[in-house]
Amino acid sequence: MTIIIGGGWAGLAVAIELARHHIPVTLLESATQLGGRARTVNYHGIAIDNGQHLMLGAYHETLRLLKIIGVKESQVFDRHPLNLRLHQRGYPDTRFRFPALPAPLHVISGLVLAEGISFQDRWRALKMCNSLISTSRNLVPDITVLDLLTQKKQGDRIIRTLWQPLCLAILNTHIETASAEIFFKSLQDAFIHGRSDSDLLYARTNLGNILPEPARRYIEQQGGSVKLQHRVTRLAIEKGKITGVELSNGEFMPAEYVILAVPPSNCRDLLMQHAIMSDIVANLAQMEYSPICTVYLQYPESTRLSNPMAGLIGTLGQWIFDRSGYGREGLMAVVISGNGEHMHMDNDTLCKRIVNEIADVFPSWPEPLERFVIREKRATFTCRKGINTIRPATTTPVVGCLLAGDYTATEYPATLEGAVRSGIKAAHQVVKLSGASVVLELA
Repeated sequence: MTIIIGGGWAGLAVAIELARHHIPVTLLESATQLGGRARTVNYHGIAIDNGQHLMLGAYHETLRLLKIIGVKESQVFDRHPLNLRLHQRGYPDTRFRFPALPAPLHVISGLVLAEGISFQDRWRALKMCNSLISTSRNLVPDITVLDLLTQKKQGDRIIRTLWQPLCLAILNTHIETASAEIFFKSLQDAFIHGRSDSDLLYARTNLGNILPEPARRYIEQQGGSVKLQHRVTRLAIEKGKITGVELSNGEFMPAEYVILAVPPSNCRDLLMQHAIMSDIVANLAQMEYSPICTVYLQYPESTRLSNPMAGLIGTLGQWIFDRSGYGREGLMAVVISGNGEHMHMDNDTLCKRIVNEIADVFPSWPEPLERFVIREKRATFTCRKGINTIRPATTTPVVGCLLAGDYTATEYPATLEGAVRSGIKAAHQVVKLSGASVVLELA
């Protein structure tokens, strides 16, 4: 038997890929629903996401999984060419429009034609773009993003209006500590290789309808099992080989393969019971975490953004998303990534601050009718300089025990695509070890 611990996007990716290879799986999730940190929650009868997520055209493995489980992209996403508009009080809006040209010409043209920034800053951004094109992925220094931008002679204005917002959005870590290595590679994947990779995929429905629930149906249709409210408390290991898991109710479930697709802190708790896992445990203990706060503001239904998303510069709120595409007319989601003063504010104070910031940018908007906050205090691992040196591999010293999760050695930041790729990587290890037939994909 193959057991997957954790029903987030990494665990679901493992289960889908194994089911595709006709390997039966049992997925154990301790919560009452699937999705992990990208799930749908109920707030006073309103179905919303526990945080605002934005996907890119570069999320090839996530899109491939959706196709496998029968979810058409057009059913769940609106795909838009990259178009960024950033508002800052006292300054003209900064706009980046990227024309329909082959990559990376679309990025070069978008920077040349950018509005609201000086020619000098556009030239600086173009030099950074040239570095993205010409620098090998393996030659990016292990320094902070701020140090990298300083080396590349990026000015304060272009850092504030472009690189800092992108870094927080992609890595959920401030530029003073964020890993330049991971940031650089993320930009290369999104902007350099293919024109459609930089497309923005705005969800048309809640996260639960995109992957978790369709994945559950697919896994069960393929003979697998998904069990909610099943908490694993112990891994059974004998002579360096996994033999099963023990649940909180005392039940023992035998297994030949166990994939831990849980957050690093939970993974550490399970592994620290076994001395053979001490090196992994020591690395996991060094991991730090960054929060994401989402302030939901329900305005009258006629309230709209000109684009599905807008950036906010010089404010506590960083990005505002118009949720009307989700069927929630007038609902705005304001995202605050990373640590900051907002973590010390109560929800009422935080909402008032965000409402006032929005009123400065959009003075014609009325007062919101309703407001509420969702805080994920450990939304992601902190993607700091040097983090790649402690991220664990998929395999462990125990035969049959594997790890999956965006914090593992994927080279990606803590994104849904990173989680999915880690899950697929773990699944392929099981396929290899089990000697199962490889399922080929036809174009």
